[in-house]
Amino acid sequence: MTTRPVLKFTWDADADRDVALPGYETAGAAGADIRANLAPADRAAGLTLQPMQRGLVPTGLRVEIPGGFEMQLRPRSGLALKHGLTLLNTPGTIDSDYRGPLGVIVINLGETAYTIRHGDRIAQLIVAPVVQAGVELVETLGDTARGSGGFGSTGQA
Repeated sequence: MTTRPVLKFTWDADADRDVALPGYETAGAAGADIRANLAPADRAAGLTLQPMQRGLVPTGLRVEIPGGFEMQLRPRSGLALKHGLTLLNTPGTIDSDYRGPLGVIVINLGETAYTIRHGDRIAQLIVAPVVQAGVELVETLGDTARGSGGFGSTGQA
């Protein structure tokens, strides 16, 4: 049995400590939902994104990720389908040596404005093992059946 990694969180100075920490909503969930923890001045009104507007949504958290792991931030499927909200750098990678504030870069690809409310679940985080590869310069690469075929080369569009 593998030991599961533990993420250690701490609050930012002006974070609302009543906002729930990231959590798995079901026993089989791969991603833990992470919530918006808006600045005190923005909590009442929320953060409104117009169509095609992007913004950095604060979580009020900082994290310590064990060495050998990364944390990925991914969109929530319900927000994407119902409202067109997604993340620009999907998946967003948080490295194990990062200790700064966690923010989520959200974009509204929908047709109407969308307001992110204080405490809303805005993304999901996934913890994954990291393998750092070696780099080697060679004269030639091995042949494969695909060869140098690019986008769409393995079948119909």
